[in-house]
Parts: sequence; C-alpha cells; structure tokens
Amino acid sequence: MQATAYTYDSETRSGSVLLDDGTPVTFEAPAFDAGGLRLLRPGQRVRIEVDGEGEARRITLVTLQTF
Repeated sequence: MQATAYTYDSETRSGSVLLDDGTPVTFEAPAFDAGGLRLLRPGQRVRIEVDGEGEARRITLVTLQTF
C-alpha cells in the first residue's frame, strides 16, 4: 500500500503517514526500522505494510516508494 509521510520524529523513530484517502495512520520505531531507512521527510511517498483493520490497524513496515 502507498502513503505519504506526514510526521516523523528522529529521536523516537516514529511518526505518521496519510493514506491516499487522507486517513492518518501512525507507526512506531519497529515499523520504521524494518524498512531500513535512516530519515523520513514529510511529503515523501512511502510504501507501507499493515496488519489488522479499522482501529486495530497498525503499520509493520515503512520504506520509500520506488518507481
């Protein structure tokens, strides 16, 4: 699934993305670390993997979207 980076805190390695429908979804450090990134800037397109649905949905991987 694709999204756009919205927030990122380099100290906690957590943040949030906006899905293409505008829904914000947060991610924690393990999801960021799983993608192998060192930095994330708001506005970057990312690829995410999620587990669960609705309120139980959580991001398990954040990495840059490559074309």
